[in-house]
Amino acid sequence: MPSIREFTEMNEKQILSDYAVLCCNSKGRAVKEEPCELRTCFQRDRDRIIHSKAFRRLKHKTQVFLSPESDHYRTRLTHTLEVTQIARTIARALRLNEDLTEAIALGHDLGHTPFGHAGERALNDLCSFGFTHYEQSVRVCERLEKNGKGLNLTYEVLDGILHHTKGDWSDCLEGRVVRLSDRIAYINHDIDDAVRAGVLSADAIPKEISEKLGNSKSERIDTLVKSVVLNSGEDIKMDSDIEKYYLLLHEFLFEYVYRNPVAKAEESKVLGIAEGLFNYFLKNPEKMSGEYKDVYIKEGAERAVADYIAGMTDHYAITVYSNIYIPKAWNI
Repeated sequence: MPSIREFTEMNEKQILSDYAVLCCNSKGRAVKEEPCELRTCFQRDRDRIIHSKAFRRLKHKTQVFLSPESDHYRTRLTHTLEVTQIARTIARALRLNEDLTEAIALGHDLGHTPFGHAGERALNDLCSFGFTHYEQSVRVCERLEKNGKGLNLTYEVLDGILHHTKGDWSDCLEGRVVRLSDRIAYINHDIDDAVRAGVLSADAIPKEISEKLGNSKSERIDTLVKSVVLNSGEDIKMDSDIEKYYLLLHEFLFEYVYRNPVAKAEESKVLGIAEGLFNYFLKNPEKMSGEYKDVYIKEGAERAVADYIAGMTDHYAITVYSNIYIPKAWNI
């Protein structure tokens, strides 16, 4: 009798689109493994990502607003979950591989720094080899998780994670779905958070954009998702007219939210924290936690320090910085 995994793989051949990646056609893993009786290769990847330490840390990493007092602002984890939900909706509608799509979406920001993109820019300036969160996400999966063993994910998941932001598009349509879903998610939840923070008024979005995309977060997401579903086939794309207004909305957010002095008031401090941590651990690599000492021995201090700082949560980075540089109260 076929195993449950084999039944799933047979169902994929019957149900999924000709453009979908079938589990049985995966290019495989760097280290070959025996198949699971219950789960397909992409289901196993999804589970490994969810159970990883890097995934758990996302709940304490900034999305846009640094150290918000309210509990309702997005974190890197809630952003990841919103991307995953949108991506699965699109993948199901297009009969693509949902498990592959979900794995890519859940893993796409595993390498993100503390303090959002401000932290990423700071590390990029400090590292001689440069730094991008999407390359770091792959590094987390291949090198850093499980005490240096990595998660041994499939080629397709790693490719989707690597290409979810910039540069070449993913080889598979599932990865391209995640790339667009990431954009759909962040532009809409960032508006929501900006309104909550008082940085943006609910009616500030230009009328021409609202009339085309919708007046609320739900309406805009619905418009954009439907545009992707109705215009995708051999490739993943929006209707050109909808994409035009999406790009206008993106430009609007950059001007009024992402570069807003109120929203970004604390970011000037991020470089100082990152630089202080970077210089200290570069001189004192033995002070890093054990898992990064192996990186130091094999790949050098700069690489290990970049990995260590990138893996920190916002709170942990501030705590470590304070312990190093802020004098402690003492009793005579």
